[in-house]
Amino acid sequence: MSDAVVELEGVWKVFGSRAAEAMSAIRAEGIGKPEVLERYDAVVGVKDASFSVGEGEIFCLMGLSGSGKSTLVRHINRLIEPTAGTIRILGEDIGQMRTEPLRALRATKIGMVFQNMALLPHRSVRDNIGFALELRGMDAYHRAQLADVALEKVSLHGYGDRLPSELSGGMQQRVGLARALAADPEILLMDEPFSALDPLIRRNLQDEFLGLSANLKKTTVFITHDLDEAIRMGDRIGIMKDGEIVQIGTAEDIVTAPADDYVADFVAGISRLKLVSAAKIMVPPGAFEAQHGPLDLARDHPVARPEDDLDRLVELSTHADLPVLIKAEDKVLGVVDKNTLLHGLQGSSTE
Repeated sequence: MSDAVVELEGVWKVFGSRAAEAMSAIRAEGIGKPEVLERYDAVVGVKDASFSVGEGEIFCLMGLSGSGKSTLVRHINRLIEPTAGTIRILGEDIGQMRTEPLRALRATKIGMVFQNMALLPHRSVRDNIGFALELRGMDAYHRAQLADVALEKVSLHGYGDRLPSELSGGMQQRVGLARALAADPEILLMDEPFSALDPLIRRNLQDEFLGLSANLKKTTVFITHDLDEAIRMGDRIGIMKDGEIVQIGTAEDIVTAPADDYVADFVAGISRLKLVSAAKIMVPPGAFEAQHGPLDLARDHPVARPEDDLDRLVELSTHADLPVLIKAEDKVLGVVDKNTLLHGLQGSSTE
């Protein structure tokens, strides 16, 4: 990805006093996590992680507790030092940065939002939002102005003088997001920001963030343990297990072609209706005609586009006896009959 804002290449994190020895053995002998622990009393937290995130993209890292996702995201601004590998932010290798440029990068280019907002209880909402700006030496007048702009963005206009204790959990989460946005960073790192909230509040905040992201075009790395949230939020998803990224792709890619049994188990209960496109399940016209005979294109076939989802195909098929033609620019690219659609919904092959 040539226009990548965030790039990780071959990143490893091994915890322990003998991490360097363990890393050498991993490279020389290819030993695995159990042997690293046994021989070196060291723990592999991240294993050879590589991915890129483009401008304005929301990239979701998901996995179960202990999979390494939170450890990995903290490498992006060097809160954690990698044992090996390269991390580039806006094309610059942050592993080579000295202390002051690294601090400037964290203060101006990267905003972080955590599950626990850690708001200062004795400070007003406005002062909490402006705290990072205060540390940068900005005067009180301009801090307040930027804080109020950020409050508008997260639908908290009028709450600037309140204390955090006067706000609900969802509102406090908005304050945390406003704090990250106030400095206008190019990159947002969000570590399970909505996971402690009630389902309805969580969904509302997801909607609000997606709207903000579309308008502000922030490049975002979003951490979650919830596949439904990852599917809803992410342009692409990286699934982690035991410190390793086992698959990266769109929600449709992961649901229709899981890389292994672990990923397949994750997606087994996910509805395919809104995720799988007609292009994924359609049968080429020639193959369809070879099995069913010539298509009579003069008849009133329902028509869909390649990007239409299974939900749309179900709707069309419910009201027609003829198969659905998948067309683009008046050219028939494929055919979906009821049998093909049922297999698509089930996730099995028509072959």
